[in-house]
Amino acid sequence: MAIDALVFDLDGTLVDSAADIAEAVNRLFDALALPRVDAALVRGWIGDGVSALVATALAHQRSALALEQALPVFMAGYHDCLLRSPQLYPGVAPALASLQQAGVPMAICTNKPVELVPPLLAHLGIAGHFPVIVGGGSLPQRKPDPAPLLAAAQGLGVAVQNCLMVGDSATDHAAAIAAQMPVALVRYGYPRGLDLEAVPSVAVVDDLRALLPLLGIAGADELPAGR
Repeated sequence: MAIDALVFDLDGTLVDSAADIAEAVNRLFDALALPRVDAALVRGWIGDGVSALVATALAHQRSALALEQALPVFMAGYHDCLLRSPQLYPGVAPALASLQQAGVPMAICTNKPVELVPPLLAHLGIAGHFPVIVGGGSLPQRKPDPAPLLAAAQGLGVAVQNCLMVGDSATDHAAAIAAQMPVALVRYGYPRGLDLEAVPSVAVVDDLRALLPLLGIAGADELPAGR
């Protein structure tokens, strides 16, 4: 298997943003005079895009408000909370730096609204690593449809089979399988019930630096692949 490029999911793979997304959900609930919920609960709702997240939130509260009415309220809070407290997962910054130094092309493929991705990447200091960003709204389709991954590979100018999709969830895994793109999974994200060890993948890792040997990149920060 020749891996020439990497396509990363964002939330749960590169960035821990669950607390900020949960706060945006709770601000929606505040606006609707509904009780707040724990961030741990919202963590299990993340991954399929804003519409799915808000629909799940409304269903949890048994709210009769139409999704179309709730979405603008949620998005206002989402914008306000975007840079509240996001954190890169341990190992992400050095792994990305090593990949860039080695000349490996990289893209973001996320269901997060595409307009929110560049300011988040800039805030975290990793915007320069990703010339290609495919997000929610970039295409009519979202993951687990394969179209966003196919678009990311095309944007990088690399054949699909020579890209490695790196994600954390069933949504990411299903999209990669549908696109016939090799996939690696991280253990620390928002798997939402996905049995990481049971599904086919190139690797399951605790730290992105463990992926570097797959691309022939070694160094002091190299870690065991975990499987």
